[in-house]
Amino acid sequence: MKAAISSLISFRNFDLHEPSLSRSIFRQLPLLLPSKFPVVSTDAKANGANFTSLHQKFRFPSMKTSPIMASSFNPERATSPPAVPPPVPPVTKFKIGLCQLMATPDKQRNIEHARKAIEEAVEKGAKLVVLPEIWNVPYSQDTVSLYAEDIEAGGDASPSTAMLSEVSRRLKVTIVGGSIVERSGDKIYNTCCVFGTDGNMKAKHRKIHLFDIDIPGKITFIESKAIAAGQTPTVVDTEVGRIGIGICYDIRFPELAMIYAARGAHLICYPGAFNMTTGPLHWELLQRARAVDNLLYVATCSRARDVDDSYVAWGHSSLVGPFGEVLATTEHDEAIIISEIDYSLIELRRTNLPLLKQKRGDLYQLVDVQRLKSE
Repeated sequence: MKAAISSLISFRNFDLHEPSLSRSIFRQLPLLLPSKFPVVSTDAKANGANFTSLHQKFRFPSMKTSPIMASSFNPERATSPPAVPPPVPPVTKFKIGLCQLMATPDKQRNIEHARKAIEEAVEKGAKLVVLPEIWNVPYSQDTVSLYAEDIEAGGDASPSTAMLSEVSRRLKVTIVGGSIVERSGDKIYNTCCVFGTDGNMKAKHRKIHLFDIDIPGKITFIESKAIAAGQTPTVVDTEVGRIGIGICYDIRFPELAMIYAARGAHLICYPGAFNMTTGPLHWELLQRARAVDNLLYVATCSRARDVDDSYVAWGHSSLVGPFGEVLATTEHDEAIIISEIDYSLIELRRTNLPLLKQKRGDLYQLVDVQRLKSE
């Protein structure tokens, strides 16, 4: 198992006019700790990174939108209903653990393997742990329904969520439980469950956008043959802030992330499993785009790569900051990434780039249909 790789932006040599900014990431050796899993740890103090130094060093001028501009462009109308600011989070700084895991045909083995990974992430200080998409079984459109669980029934009918509930309660940790295959009535869903520190399920997100693609000679995958599409965007208030949930292909749709930002999310978590064709091209690009478009944090957790699997995952789970900076990442093997989230950076970056005040409500509008119907 190869060691995971940590990446951290260093603002000391940050050139705002450097065209290669998107690649100005200084790769550092991981903090090697005794562990079954390779662990990536990015500690701001230990690595000498000062994430407020950019603002202090360059002394950004105040970028206040003039009353005339605000009134004529109607930025508040660019989102319907109007966007709500993020709530004050229960914590400002905390560590997140991203558990990049491999799934085998042995479901019970995968559940115990995930349990151990969560326990290890918590031992390393994680207050929020994220698992990959379909982490408990092999990911095949032909057989995935055979592993479906009745999440609402719980207990023996859903051993994966039973484990997540028990661990979250025992360790007092918030868990974004990747995704598992859910059976509900006569439908099968790709579903992410979020558990609070009391062990209760706080939210359930069913994958909204299904992975139906055909790239001749590369990959053909029709997820809709086996999976039904979810109908509801998901934002959940947790002990570590307000989190929006998407699953893999959901990350390709900026409108969903914009809705989450307009609902006041601090962080969007995307359990995923991009493939070997689109992964190298789009995985990091999409994470950074969703983060910088909305000036919030994005965390992704992929399956580890198994070259003998019918579906080979790209890996490269990551944490991305609100300026689109890759704060931590890894390669394709199993690994646990530990990194720090600092929500105070969201307000800072939104002051640096006051995009919400510069939207053109006189020209376009994002409509949150679910919120509009409920109000």
